[in-house]
Amino acid sequence: MAVRKHSRQRDALLNALADRTDHPSAETLYQELREVEPKISLGTVYRNLALLVENGEILKLTGGDDKSHYDGNIKPHDHFWCRSCGKLTDIFHEDFEMTFKNFNGRIESHQTLYTGICDECIKAE
Repeated sequence: MAVRKHSRQRDALLNALADRTDHPSAETLYQELREVEPKISLGTVYRNLALLVENGEILKLTGGDDKSHYDGNIKPHDHFWCRSCGKLTDIFHEDFEMTFKNFNGRIESHQTLYTGICDECIKAE
């Protein structure tokens, strides 16, 4: 884990990702943070997101659009990407820990991405 000094911008990023389920891109976060931190640069957003990912405080996801998206929820879960509307959705397993109960190593991260069409897009067809 990288040693870091306290940063107002990093705190703002963590707050912007807290309790969110829409998995915003760096550009989306940058636009939102400029409203509260007008002098923040896109480079600062990218650097701080990279540090937060490196420290295990947030997740970096790649959806089917090949863009990086960020998730403030680091609890074990998977994701679904709708190839029609592009929305990334969390998928939680009640028995996630049971999946690896016979594994003796230490899993530090995982990413599973399911792709398809979400129920909203199916209804709109």
